[in-house]
Amino acid sequence: MDWHLIVFEVIDMRSFSNLWFWIALAVMWSSASHWVLGVPFDMVGRARKHGGQSEIDLEDMVRINVNRILFIASEAGSVVLALGFFVVTSLAVLGFYYWVEMAQAVFFLLFPMSIVGLLSVSTAQRIRDEGAQGDALCKRLSRQRVATQIIGMISIFVTSLWGMYQNLSSSFLAM
Repeated sequence: MDWHLIVFEVIDMRSFSNLWFWIALAVMWSSASHWVLGVPFDMVGRARKHGGQSEIDLEDMVRINVNRILFIASEAGSVVLALGFFVVTSLAVLGFYYWVEMAQAVFFLLFPMSIVGLLSVSTAQRIRDEGAQGDALCKRLSRQRVATQIIGMISIFVTSLWGMYQNLSSSFLAM
């Protein structure tokens, strides 16, 4: 038996009927809502509840990650943005013009996450401009998390609808 036949049997290339795609989608959005600007959100709760050293640790970690995000955005931002647009547009064309289901699935993963990425850069810039600390910093991070969760809920809903449509239409075509 050929190796590529074995790979295609193990990994179902029909993405929306594949359990691994849905697990990856759930893990991606769970991780995105837990790690706000690269900071685990439990640190925000601990800083609000206990203050003191927990708040100092949160401020230090946010400062480090905000500086890192804004450095990358200023140094390579236009290249990353252009490459991101190219990849997302290529996936959209392959997926919805040429009907490549794998491209559709990856598009449904990357497009909303790119919106979260742009929102993260914007939030990082606001934190730096405001010099947010303490409660103001916790509120800004909480708003970022809620926005990420809303984008994630919409993304999961739309992806589910499209996946059900794809699975139903392919099952009718098989008849």
